[in-house]
Amino acid sequence: MADTFPIKVLLVDDQAIIGETLRRMLASEPNLEYRFCSDPALAIDAANEFQPTVILQDLVMPEIDGLQLVRFFRANSATRDTPLVVLSSKEEPVIKAKAFALGANDYMVKLPDKLEVLARIRYHSRGYINLLERNDAYRRLAESQRELAAEVNRAARYVQSLLPAPLTTGPVRTTWKFVPSAHLAGDMFGYHWLDPDNLAIYLLDVSGHGVGSALLAVSAANVLSTGGLPGVDLRAPGQVMTKINEMFQMDRQDGKYFTMWYGVFRPSDRQLLYCNAGHPPALLCSGTAVTELEVDGPAVGMVPDLPYDTHKVQVSEGSTLLIYSDGVFEIERASGPMWQYGDFIAHITPELARGGNLIERHLEFVRSMHTGDVLGDDFSMVEVRL
Repeated sequence: MADTFPIKVLLVDDQAIIGETLRRMLASEPNLEYRFCSDPALAIDAANEFQPTVILQDLVMPEIDGLQLVRFFRANSATRDTPLVVLSSKEEPVIKAKAFALGANDYMVKLPDKLEVLARIRYHSRGYINLLERNDAYRRLAESQRELAAEVNRAARYVQSLLPAPLTTGPVRTTWKFVPSAHLAGDMFGYHWLDPDNLAIYLLDVSGHGVGSALLAVSAANVLSTGGLPGVDLRAPGQVMTKINEMFQMDRQDGKYFTMWYGVFRPSDRQLLYCNAGHPPALLCSGTAVTELEVDGPAVGMVPDLPYDTHKVQVSEGSTLLIYSDGVFEIERASGPMWQYGDFIAHITPELARGGNLIERHLEFVRSMHTGDVLGDDFSMVEVRL
């Protein structure tokens, strides 16, 4: 038996000689505690304090009906599941049946041979201790899960705290929406001024979900936000992507890779330089015309020593750039086939021209299609008004 749960025997009987007889039977047994209660009126309090693994209880006692005491033990929360062996001076089938009906686990004519008494005590205690150990394991598991959930929630809040504040003044304005499909997401995005005339913008999507994906997303974002790319011109997206691919090869990232879009907008000549590593095409809306900015390379981490190219596009005044993860268009619908990229383009093109709160409208639309409350993938969308 586990040391944390020794065998503990409580005898409730008004006859002191029975109490002494049982004490002598059990005296030499290791890892066993014994307590005798001669007053049935004190039996419940004695059991609550002693916490026995088995209760032996006489059925014939003054001032209280033994069957009524069985009821009390089973109504008491601390002894509801404790094995209860009723004692009688003779075999009485009717009384025995009533005792079992009220919750007794066993019946003994007192007192049988020592070997039988010990066998019954150990048998019932073993089952009860197994129950206690299981309950204790469940309690510790539940506590561990609560602590883990609290840690994950703290980590999720930290990840979301890294997301940038919207730009509300200056030559570029931004809005965004981030809805993780799990507590810890694999999406990350950001933007910051490299200098007064170059705004860097990026969005990346790590394969998978959970802690590993979130850690990789945060690591890559920290490199981009701190400029930790020695020898790289951060205004040249192709150079940035080539270096990021070199740093985050999937064989060093537990098999994880990520798609990524990185661009630099220069307000002085209204040029947008960008590079795309396997990410959904960014959309550039000018008036009613929507241009899909091409994809030209594999995801980061999949192919070593791969040079990525920088692309350039001229941006007219009042244009909108939309960057997003695949969670905004790969939607498992409640009915019908899965909503995919072609459906997204057909839906979002008139929405871009419509203006207003595009992202909130699209999120509401996606939720109305989806089969459950939690989206199947992280939803990340950044709207940049240029």
